[in-house]
Amino acid sequence: MKAYRNLLLIVAIVVLGGCASYTTPGGGVHLSKLADADINELMSKEPAAPFPANISVARVQAPGYQSYRVNSFGTGRYSVVTTRDVETESDFIKLSMLPEVSKVAPLNRILLPTNLDSVRSLREASARLKADILLVYTFDTSFHAGEQKFAPLNVISLGFLKNKDITVTTTVSAAFFDVRTEYLFGISEATARERKSASVWSTSDAVDDLRVATEKAAFQDLLPEIEKTWAGILAQYADAGAQ
Repeated sequence: MKAYRNLLLIVAIVVLGGCASYTTPGGGVHLSKLADADINELMSKEPAAPFPANISVARVQAPGYQSYRVNSFGTGRYSVVTTRDVETESDFIKLSMLPEVSKVAPLNRILLPTNLDSVRSLREASARLKADILLVYTFDTSFHAGEQKFAPLNVISLGFLKNKDITVTTTVSAAFFDVRTEYLFGISEATARERKSASVWSTSDAVDDLRVATEKAAFQDLLPEIEKTWAGILAQYADAGAQ
């Protein structure tokens, strides 16, 4: 009887070990959909931000976003991720060193309302920080195993991916909004891709390491694009205001 119980235990361990799984992270947000949908009102908006400018920063994702390591905050049309598992402090230092930037301040949960239905919620939180411009960004990460694509929040059984190449692709998009008027100053975007054999998918930690590496690479590629966008904003608005 004891030998039989031990056999059952061994079988259970093997089965459970072979059924390791990974849940793909939630989706990104179409940043253009955060603004007011009325075309006439959008066209009538004008910038009011002074330069040098204080910039607030927020990472937004799809409602109910979660990844292997982080969860999001808020309900509504989008959510906000306040935990940094991809961005580093040096990344924000780089942003603060852009010309005509006084300071950069990430938004945190204390300033945010629970219900998030438009960019106005982020603008109001930014106003409490005395920010002039809001920088919003979002990650859209997809997973492919061979020809199969996994949608956000899909559960992947790792044991069934042998002999397949795994591709993780991340596109990160960013937009600059005027805190006072919601005027859209400009957008930036970058994409990174990592490819590994299925052997790296032996554990959920290994899978998520690949996700983090891809998102970090995309964010690093985004920073110079943000610099270009910011240079264009200064040329059109800061220089014009100084005349």
